[in-house]
Amino acid sequence: MFEPATQFSIFLTNKPAVLSQVCNALADKHVNLMAITLMDSVEHGVVRLVPMNVEKCRVVLQGLDLPMTETEVLKTVLPNKPGALADVCTRLNAEKISIRYAYVTAGASGGKTTGIFKVNDANKALKLKASKSKKSAGRTEKKVTRKGRGRKG
Repeated sequence: MFEPATQFSIFLTNKPAVLSQVCNALADKHVNLMAITLMDSVEHGVVRLVPMNVEKCRVVLQGLDLPMTETEVLKTVLPNKPGALADVCTRLNAEKISIRYAYVTAGASGGKTTGIFKVNDANKALKLKASKSKKSAGRTEKKVTRKGRGRKG
């Protein structure tokens, strides 16, 4: 179900072009990302990213001389459908594994997405086997229709 992955958290000052500097440096060295998220606060932003090639990414980021950390996270491939994330969260909860944070990539309709999870017990989570839950098998997409607010007549 899960595989270990390395995540880099880069702490950026809230100034123009700082994120662009990181993205351009990675692009120039052909570092492909499997997932990325950006959070901000008053003083700084935090970019969390999971690269396809950890060593290459590490070298590029070290060359930028920005404060950063490396963290072990878990990755999993999810179907791009309603309930997929809920199913993973439910399975972790059933095993008493707390999710500290999570983010997912956007996927194409009918395709797959990648979920990144930081949990309190990675070793326990890595032992979970992939399975189809009964709940997810019964989930279906529902088309939502809205009543028009246009003029009558």
